Amino acid sequence: MSIRVMLVDDQVLLRTGFRMVLAAQPDMEVVAEAGDGAEAIENLRGTAVDVVLMDVRMPRLDGVEATRRICAEPDAPKVLILTTFDLDEYAFSGLKAGASGFMLKDVPPSELLTAIRAVHSGDAVVAPSTTRRLLDRFSAMLPSGKQSGAASGALERLTGREREVMLLVAQGLSNGEIAARLVLSEATVKTHVGRILTKLGLRDRVQVVVLAYESGLVRAGGGAL
Repeated sequence: MSIRVMLVDDQVLLRTGFRMVLAAQPDMEVVAEAGDGAEAIENLRGTAVDVVLMDVRMPRLDGVEATRRICAEPDAPKVLILTTFDLDEYAFSGLKAGASGFMLKDVPPSELLTAIRAVHSGDAVVAPSTTRRLLDRFSAMLPSGKQSGAASGALERLTGREREVMLLVAQGLSNGEIAARLVLSEATVKTHVGRILTKLGLRDRVQVVVLAYESGLVRAGGGAL
């Protein structure tokens, strides 16, 4: 089955370019377009979509708020934020809102297609090093105190090993790096990450990072508390 994509951007020319790239792929189809977040939410009510390519700066309803509303719905499509500037604060807000990752608008077509397929399969598309730099830059936006009661209760569901893996994910390590650090196989690390996501009710490893920072498990710079 084809990956059903919605394009959300207030610039018609950009949507046209993305549509042409996606239309050439045998496993993708553009099923809807929107010029702002409000139109995107309206269109989703009558169209089945797997992945939303979401701009952030748009009139009426911006991409961050649109992402938050979309991801709050049951069986929501995955959202991939497209931003003009690397480490844009809007991209950080988009990740907190539930997006599965972010990319620059001038990304090569091959990387965009790979990202769409990755997001559709349930992976995040923010590289660990980029995640680390992003959160380090905007750590001032996050609380620096101790864990909240809700966060603490959620984290208590994790085993000791899962907590170890979560801390390393939050510090920006890839599955391979975590496997080497803990002397585990990558398959085992992937299983642990999957269980962490399930127990904490998170969508992907990007949200694991955000939760770890928000709960005070790690501090700016990637160090564990």
